[in-house]
Amino acid sequence: MKAIWNNTVIAESDDTVLVEGNRYFPESALKREYITFSNHKSSCAWKGQASYYSLMVNGDLNTDAVWYYPDPKTEAEMVRGRVAFWKGVTIE
Repeated sequence: MKAIWNNTVIAESDDTVLVEGNRYFPESALKREYITFSNHKSSCAWKGQASYYSLMVNGDLNTDAVWYYPDPKTEAEMVRGRVAFWKGVTIE
């Protein structure tokens, strides 16, 4: 599977996990040259606290478009070490 934004592959892997309609890619599948810092956080009742990355592709910024759970709750262990996408990132 591929995560694509701004006509650019951001991540690619055959090892994805589907959780609540979102594909979680291994963090190692991220193309780091497109990842930028974000200090945004959010909380999920059953997965725990999410952290975010922003994307920078061809001079365009997509703020907080990537999220991950650095320390997920026990019942969400399947997302540990994985990232998911939103804000216009398509999964093919």
